[in-house]
Amino acid sequence: MKLLTHLNYFIKLTILLVVILLIVGTSNGSQFKVKNSNLNLSTDLTLMALKVEESIQNDIFAAKETYTGDLTGYGADCPLCGGHLACKSSLDVLHGNVNYDDETYGNVRIVASSKNLPCGTIIRFESKRISDEPVIAIVLDRGVRGYAIDLLAVNEEYAGKYIGRSQITYDVLRRGW
Repeated sequence: MKLLTHLNYFIKLTILLVVILLIVGTSNGSQFKVKNSNLNLSTDLTLMALKVEESIQNDIFAAKETYTGDLTGYGADCPLCGGHLACKSSLDVLHGNVNYDDETYGNVRIVASSKNLPCGTIIRFESKRISDEPVIAIVLDRGVRGYAIDLLAVNEEYAGKYIGRSQITYDVLRRGW
């Protein structure tokens, strides 16, 4: 009987020891370790600057380029105009259509420029004679020199009376289609 009691005691002690070893072995002391995930990270300022530049390029209303030139107005009924645009000849503007529905910028005004700005270029300018808000326009016509912009008006009379000639600074928001 005494042997059975010692054997029972030995088995209980062995089980207790195995349980303690299992607990200590699985924890690996992790409760005492502090993890630092920043240990091998470095700051790459060049990469950060490129990401900022990319986000500016992806912002459709961020200026990509800025120019200064004359702003004038013209009507589709001008003596040398045929009512069709150089960049979009299928669009008839003889009957007062001075806007274009761009899939990215929505309803924008139509302007003529030189070949310095490709067809489909979107610009933004301010002129209190035309609007209290900035004007967003698309290059769909030709007929001016340099960096001048010619805003399409409902007719020549309106162009002369309300647009006239002024110097503006304008931003290019998109270069061509």
